Amino acid sequence: MFTGIIEELGEVTAVENLGDSSRFCLRGPVVTQGARHGDSIAVNGVCLTVVEHEDDWFTADVMAETLERSSLGALTVGSCVNLERPMAVGERLGGHIVQGHVDGTGRVIERKPSENWEIVKVSLPADLTRYVVEKGSITVDGISLTVVDAGPDYFTVSLIPTTLYLTTLGRKQPGDPVNLEVDVIAKYVERLLGTQGAAGAPGAAK
Repeated sequence: MFTGIIEELGEVTAVENLGDSSRFCLRGPVVTQGARHGDSIAVNGVCLTVVEHEDDWFTADVMAETLERSSLGALTVGSCVNLERPMAVGERLGGHIVQGHVDGTGRVIERKPSENWEIVKVSLPADLTRYVVEKGSITVDGISLTVVDAGPDYFTVSLIPTTLYLTTLGRKQPGDPVNLEVDVIAKYVERLLGTQGAAGAPGAAK
């Protein structure tokens, strides 16, 4: 489990095509501290498994489904990525519960800079709209953010200077893809309410 608080901005240093998958080599001196084979590291919000590692880099295999369903397939050598290690038991939950399981992708629609922050508008797939609410949480490229405005096919977030400087959202331009993970609690609530509704409906079997 992750919290959406990015630890460092890493870089893709190599991409190896393995046919039905790809192997990424990523530089990240912070997240590789104490890393072991089999550990999890979130890369732009996607939970990946460490295969090999050295002082400041690690490799991870990415299956074809992940490449197709996330923005990782668009990464090339030199691409910047958000990196985060799993939360350790007993640490503060600075963001919100993030699983590292991408629900879909959106694209940056526009950026509106202000003096001390920036509003970023992101497109939202139709099947995720019901999970996004104003002042709720959403994960964008692995970053835990608060929704400012929730529209029918978009949402906006307000980025402080720290987020702009230390994450990929400071570099994303209109048209660029981003990984989206909605609040898992919303999905569980929907499932529970849906089940209860069906069980309590007139004529429903009990």
